Amino acid sequence: MTKSYDVIVIGGGPAGIIAAGRAAMLGAKVVLFEKMEKPARKLRITGKGRCNITNTKSIDDFFNEIEPEPRFLRQAFQAFFNNDIIELLNSNGLETVEERGHRVFPASGKAWDVAETLISWAKKQGATIECNTAVDDILVTEGTVCGVSILRKGSKTVQSVTAQSVIIATGGLSYPATGSTGDGLSIAYELGHTIMEPIPSLVALHTKPNAPYADKLIIKNVNVWLEVDGKKVAEEFGEVFFTPEGVDGATILRLSKKAIDALDHNKKTHVVIDLKPALSNEKLENRLQRDLTEASKKTFNDLLRGLMPAPIARFFCTQLKISPTKPIRAITADDCKTLVNMLKGVKLRVTGYGGWNEAIVTSGGVSIKEINPSSMESKLVNRLYFAGEVIDVDANTGGYNLQIAYSTGWLAGENAAKKTAK
Repeated sequence: MTKSYDVIVIGGGPAGIIAAGRAAMLGAKVVLFEKMEKPARKLRITGKGRCNITNTKSIDDFFNEIEPEPRFLRQAFQAFFNNDIIELLNSNGLETVEERGHRVFPASGKAWDVAETLISWAKKQGATIECNTAVDDILVTEGTVCGVSILRKGSKTVQSVTAQSVIIATGGLSYPATGSTGDGLSIAYELGHTIMEPIPSLVALHTKPNAPYADKLIIKNVNVWLEVDGKKVAEEFGEVFFTPEGVDGATILRLSKKAIDALDHNKKTHVVIDLKPALSNEKLENRLQRDLTEASKKTFNDLLRGLMPAPIARFFCTQLKISPTKPIRAITADDCKTLVNMLKGVKLRVTGYGGWNEAIVTSGGVSIKEINPSSMESKLVNRLYFAGEVIDVDANTGGYNLQIAYSTGWLAGENAAKKTAK
């Protein structure tokens, strides 16, 4: 016998879980189909296992962190925003804490707890969650959704499930091992939607030169900027992580989208790091002259070790072509000036970027021109809704992307349920 629901949600990430819970809260009969063995696989590992739940900044501040058209999200944020997700989690037993940069985390420090709390909440509202169930197709009659075709793990038989509304919340392409393999994008495309080309976003950059011997080294309180065709286009302050291929860390992630766009347009792209942002070139040069005078019996490596960690000192020696054992007394004025310039601007050419296995989010997705911002309903197919990363909006690090997922999920679930009730 064919099963029937008011609302079907495809995808068990945060957007899908919130959508299912909100629709069920309003009295709709809801089922969420998740193709993996458990929901929220990606959420459980986000933030290196800690989960930056949201950010307590204002809507306008959020808009500054979102592309390509942040105001598309205004009504979603008005319906359900940062205080709402914090209250939802708190009232369901998960304590939260606010940290530097207005970022909110679970007090337990475990992303797993966030996932389990959201799942428990959705089930309490009456939503059914069925795992190991992939949606093969969305069924449409005369321009209106009427159900989906599903394939359960271990079965070779495709089944039809009827519904009055369907919400696609399948995520993008990042971290495919968690189930984000672009299924929803393919289905949306088959239904006539425009898909803005998905590219990895918030991802490490590959550079030349690099410093493989500095792998996992973190340098803090540095100024980092992106140069495209010789012009500074973006700037960040904070931490940089060194990897065998190049650089990573919050500052790099926030610059990565512009870097990728520049690379894809064959533009000369560089990351530049100021290791001593608190000192002007003049003050830094005076300090070096003093060090040279006071430590005349030491080596160039000794001088560098007073300025930076050992792996970076090695990198400097290589790039400056100065032997680490060269006596300080033999360092020339030109050597000193060159060193100052490099400390104030380590220039790394961007040659590539991490793939989908490393990207935190997907940039691109279903065109927002084909989605009603007041309901998240498709403008092309009646009673078809979108939520989360499948939509062509994404943001910087800091809890913004997860909030987009909750807010669009809430609005989609609410409108799908209300339309069902009519």
